[in-house]
Parts: sequence; structure tokens; C-alpha cells
Amino acid sequence: MPSQLVEQYFRADNLPQIWCPGCGHGIITRAIAAAIEQLDLDPNKVCVVSGIGCSSRAPGYLDFNTLHTTHGRALAFATGIKLANPDLKVIVIMGDGDSTAIGGNHFIHACRRNIDITTIIFNNNIYGMTGGQYSPTTPKFDKGTTAPYGNIDKAFDVCDLAGAAGATYVGRATSYHANMVTTLVKNGIMNEGFSLIEAISGCPTYYGRKNKKGGPVDMMKWQKDFAVNVTAAARMTPEQLEGKFLIGEFKNKPEPEYTKEYQRIIDSLKGSDV
Repeated sequence: MPSQLVEQYFRADNLPQIWCPGCGHGIITRAIAAAIEQLDLDPNKVCVVSGIGCSSRAPGYLDFNTLHTTHGRALAFATGIKLANPDLKVIVIMGDGDSTAIGGNHFIHACRRNIDITTIIFNNNIYGMTGGQYSPTTPKFDKGTTAPYGNIDKAFDVCDLAGAAGATYVGRATSYHANMVTTLVKNGIMNEGFSLIEAISGCPTYYGRKNKKGGPVDMMKWQKDFAVNVTAAARMTPEQLEGKFLIGEFKNKPEPEYTKEYQRIIDSLKGSDV
């Protein structure tokens, strides 16, 4: 029997999902649905937008208003949706390549505008759907089909990038820390502005296999062992943090929201001769 969450928020006819065995994307997708359930949002007032890639299959399973768009352009479509109907809760799902490579310019400008969109980046450190090419978040010296001898590019820190570009809510969790994903997504949705949640997801099929990371259990255990909550990290030495990565809430600083500012200008011109 499907769970109540699946019955209420998923297109059960499209299940089971087709992500690879051991992929973390299904866990993260469920965590997003749980956040919407816990906030008791009207499903008819939720719009989920995606681009192209493994993560972007998620809207096909989620039973809301959904839009599957072109590669890297999810935030451009979502911006149009939010401006046309500011009452909608707009959620964007993207992969690390989709969001920070071809979609990188849309990403930084959506952040700086502080438009009320909640963006979840499923970061598996590789282009999974198209064959395992290295992405802007592939760790330095790790391998991909387009970097068979190792990637020499420095990886983006997605959360640092979002915060510096102007996102007013920023957080990170992993598919192991599924409850934290739910909490961060809830907080992001409640933030009236641009919210970015990076969800670290294991890809045993391409990233794990090419980089000898072991199977799905090994990759999940790595998330558990090497993630440090930002609150705990504040009490740790640089030596203790060596090789670790931070999870938790990094930024929560509300600022004026874009669609409200835009409407304010429209209202100020009513009855004007301008």
C-alpha cells in the first residue's frame, strides 16, 4: 500500500521512479513533499519547475502544478511564473550542472533579485543523465567521462555562491540527513525571498563508480561521517574540520522581495501621466 504522503502528493501512476538503485534523488524528492505537507500548503497553489537532468525528473512524480523546462533555464521560467502569479509558492528543482553551468547566469541573477522562489539543487557532483561528465561541483582531481585523468577545475561552493549573490536564505543537507532537508526546505518556502537549499545526493552509477567511492551504502555512510553541522563546526578546530563539509542553515537574512517591490512601482504609477 502506498503511504499517505505518496497518495496525496505524488502521481502514483508514474511510480516506481526510474532513478538508478542507490541514487539519493528519491529521498530528497520525498523530503520536499514532506516539507509541503508539514506546511499544509494548498497543492493548487504550489508550482514545481525543473530543467533537464536526473533531478529534473522529480516534477513528473510530484502531483502539483509542474513545469519541465529546458536545460539551465528553470529559474528563468520560474521567474516568469512568480511575476505572473505572485500568490503561487514556486519551487525549483535543479541539478548541479543544470544550475551552475549552463544555468549559472540565471542562478546568480535570481539570487540578487531576491525573488520569492525556493530552489533545491540536487548535487551529485556529476552530470548523471548524460553519461557522467564532470560538473562545476565535481571535486578537484575527481574523474568523469570528460575528465578521465582527473578534473583540474576548482569546484563551486554552491551555498557560498548563492549567499554572495544575494540569496536571503541558504542551507545545505544530504540525502542521509533527510529530515534536515525537509526542515531547510520548509524554512526556505517560508522565507519571503530567494532561498537556496543544496541537497548532497549520491550517484553510485557514475560518480561513485568512476571515483571508486564504493556502492550506495558506502556513499551514504560518507555523507554521515564527513558532514558537520554548522553549529558544531563553530566549536571545532581547523584540524578537526579537515576533509569535512558543512551542513545546516548558513544564511537567514530577510530583505525586500522582488515581486512586492515591482508591484509597489506599479501602484505608485496608477493615475500618473508617466
